[in-house]
Amino acid sequence: MLSNLKAQPADKILALMAKFKEDPRPIKVDLGVGVYKNAEGVTPVMRAVKEAERRLVEEQTSKSYVALAGDPAFSDAMIDLILGDTVARDRIAAVATPGGTGAVRQAFELVKMANPDARVYVSNPTWPNHLSILKYVGIETVAYRYFDTETRAVDFEGMLADLGEAREGDVVLLHGCCHNPTGANLNLTQWQAVVDLINEKGLIAMIDIAYQGFGDGLEEDAAATRLVASSVKECLIAGSCSKNFGVYRERTGILMAISTEAEGTAVVQQNLNFLNRQNYSFPPDHGARVVTTILTDPELRADWAAELEEIRLGMLALRQQLADELQKLSGSDRFGFIAEHRGMFSQIGTTPDKVEQLRVDNGIYMVGDSRMNIAGLNKDTVPLLAKAIVDAGI
Repeated sequence: MLSNLKAQPADKILALMAKFKEDPRPIKVDLGVGVYKNAEGVTPVMRAVKEAERRLVEEQTSKSYVALAGDPAFSDAMIDLILGDTVARDRIAAVATPGGTGAVRQAFELVKMANPDARVYVSNPTWPNHLSILKYVGIETVAYRYFDTETRAVDFEGMLADLGEAREGDVVLLHGCCHNPTGANLNLTQWQAVVDLINEKGLIAMIDIAYQGFGDGLEEDAAATRLVASSVKECLIAGSCSKNFGVYRERTGILMAISTEAEGTAVVQQNLNFLNRQNYSFPPDHGARVVTTILTDPELRADWAAELEEIRLGMLALRQQLADELQKLSGSDRFGFIAEHRGMFSQIGTTPDKVEQLRVDNGIYMVGDSRMNIAGLNKDTVPLLAKAIVDAGI
């Protein structure tokens, strides 16, 4: 049986990580992997996370299973963080998941159960795992225009035109903030136009929000998701705690499903519980307990929000430094978009051969589609990257 298996294509980001580790050059820059790093190249444990874990060690009395949906207090805390009071709680079914990826996977499984004929409209480009999971689950995907490689901004007219071709019941997958991989985002006026189109066409909104707090602030980054969730009949939301709480390895995520009426919530909740049971039974709890402890304790929450704000402002400073350095070296403002983008990523809009040239000539590693992780930089490596980009004629 096992001899019938076929080799799977290598994950491009993991392959890039391996090349970076093998590179013997003393000066090299990793802009590939999508993990936050501080100026020392370390992914730190946040202060509030350390304190919450200390409390758990002292106070937790059992490691028994949680419920199939996870701890209800975690769902309540995350719903409050992402949605605030914009949607009635009795319309929301929710389950804890192994990270944001687990939430995305469960959402696609739910789509297939509810409407096997539904297609999922996905931005071009998008996080590669969206496409990989959709293919594995067996759901047809349709790309919609999103990123203009000339302006490095959102191709909004193209986006609306493509979504206008969707059929009733199709799903529109949207990035709640800090679009991965481009860093280019819709403004609220554009979001409202997307909402109007979704309602007009009878589409289902699905939002992947993985970077809340990394863009313009916790509340600001939630604004688009809140607008959509409060304005459409049904909505799926996949949330992640990996980035904004720094608990990557604890695999802490949530899937929310918003029903048209409160009467339908119980059935939706039953189906979410069922999917958890089939895929991994009870969800992991440690990270969820840490997050819940932080979000429900005023002092811990304030300290967490303050540290998250330091991270956000640090990435914005790196963006501005890089844009300024490129303007100085190139004599052009064509790289000003880097300062305008938000989140960990920007796609600089060049060819794979130029990306390879950066790696070979300068030890600068980024994904072939020219997505770079801003958090992989520091104030000393920004000038190196800027010079390499200009020297490569990008």
